[in-house]
Amino acid sequence: MRHIVLWVVVCAAFAMVATIGNASDNTISTGKGPLVIHPIEHATFVMKWNGKTIAVDPIGGGTAFMDFGPADLILITDIHGDHLSIETVALLSKPETVIMCPAAVAEKFTEADRGRLTVLANGESVEWDGATIEAIAAYNLTPERQDFHAKGRGNGYVLTLGGTGIYISGDTEDVPEMRALENIDAAFLCMNLPYTMDVPAAADAVLEFKPKVVFPYHYRGQGGMSDLDQFRSLVAEDPSIEVRLLEWY
Repeated sequence: MRHIVLWVVVCAAFAMVATIGNASDNTISTGKGPLVIHPIEHATFVMKWNGKTIAVDPIGGGTAFMDFGPADLILITDIHGDHLSIETVALLSKPETVIMCPAAVAEKFTEADRGRLTVLANGESVEWDGATIEAIAAYNLTPERQDFHAKGRGNGYVLTLGGTGIYISGDTEDVPEMRALENIDAAFLCMNLPYTMDVPAAADAVLEFKPKVVFPYHYRGQGGMSDLDQFRSLVAEDPSIEVRLLEWY
């Protein structure tokens, strides 16, 4: 009997660890069904929502996207090669695909293609198929990093999907526009030196704007991968914020 009780306790402990450690959950609830996140690599991912396919910073050609079909919406944050591939955008596009980007990205397309782009400046927003897309400023604050991402060139985005707020940081440090965000249910946050911000800055911003869930992404820098254990430890100061780790690399 003692062995049976002990076995039950052990099984319960393993179940509890499994529940607590379920950091790979890629689904966010919305008022119009689940939003399912499919990481591709680094800054590139696909979201499936309400029968629609949303591609964020698609690069690398079409092979990685074969399971998802053409995109209904493509969001591009900046001009660098880890965010913009005109060839991949073309491969994922169908005639009715909506492509949203900042002006600096639009300039990289041919003049013939620019007419089908929706260009958003920082702070502008548009409606798309029952959702709202707002462009959020994404830039560097630290003087020695400002050449990487000048203010006004790149966009982050806040998507309101079925009443659920999703923030995609793009390339940025912990700028005031990020820290002022409200009602964010899930945030995709970059953290890689020397290009964006370090882990403590990212965690401090998260503790200020308080998303319910945060997905670290875009965390490969010159020195390798950012310390996600440190990020989780710092964010744990607020137990209401859940850190989820997906397979980006």
